[in-house]
Amino acid sequence: MPRVKRRLGQHFLSDRHILERIADALGATADDTVLEIGPGPGGLTEALAGRAGKVVAIEKDSDLIPALRARVPSATIVEADALEADWHAIAGPEVLVAGNIPYNITSPLIDKALIPPRPRRIVFLVQKEVADRVGAAPGGGAYGALSVGVQAVALAERLFTVPAGAFHPRPKVDSAVLRLTPLGEPLVSDGEVEPFRRLVVGLFGFRRKQMVRGLRELTGWDAERVEGALGRVGIESRVRPETVAPARFAALLRALVDGRWHAR
Repeated sequence: MPRVKRRLGQHFLSDRHILERIADALGATADDTVLEIGPGPGGLTEALAGRAGKVVAIEKDSDLIPALRARVPSATIVEADALEADWHAIAGPEVLVAGNIPYNITSPLIDKALIPPRPRRIVFLVQKEVADRVGAAPGGGAYGALSVGVQAVALAERLFTVPAGAFHPRPKVDSAVLRLTPLGEPLVSDGEVEPFRRLVVGLFGFRRKQMVRGLRELTGWDAERVEGALGRVGIESRVRPETVAPARFAALLRALVDGRWHAR
């Protein structure tokens, strides 16, 4: 096992059975190109290479790259920061994405993976709490801006849990395998993604406030105007954001834009 660099959030997984299950969850075939984020010592890379036609892996830790190339010579290993790299330039537009990703940059990596043009499928090993939040239904304590943002453009599935003891070094929490399948018809268009994000994040910033009060603060509109927008999309003015489904948020965005609200 290579030396761990804690500043990079490294937790290596070597259990072959679990690695094979993660690779199976991606469903790659000989016709597919897989982009792997953070291959580490290469266990998942090896499993993916046995299924996919091509594997391209982005690794930030230069010390790991020689061993990676020796272990999986068929894979293309690119030294880069996955948050800064252009994934499509590296692996092409038609890819599947996989990775055991660092806890400290999980949300930004999920966001990046869902930037259009989106992969056909994404499988990430993430902190269990994050997987729960991504797939949460309205009304639950885990449901929030992350849930809405992801579910507006992708089907989210938490497949199985991976215990902390399976990693080296052992993290403080369990992990889970999260599969995201971009929707054929997303709830928001590519051009609506950023204003939608600002609306949802803004309203969940007022999580304890009723929708009418949070929306008044976010838009600067008076109560009558806000209640009119909420009523047009079937949202009760006194409910809180954590009870509103992603489709209702999408409809609300359009009602606000029609009313000349400009997200800033």
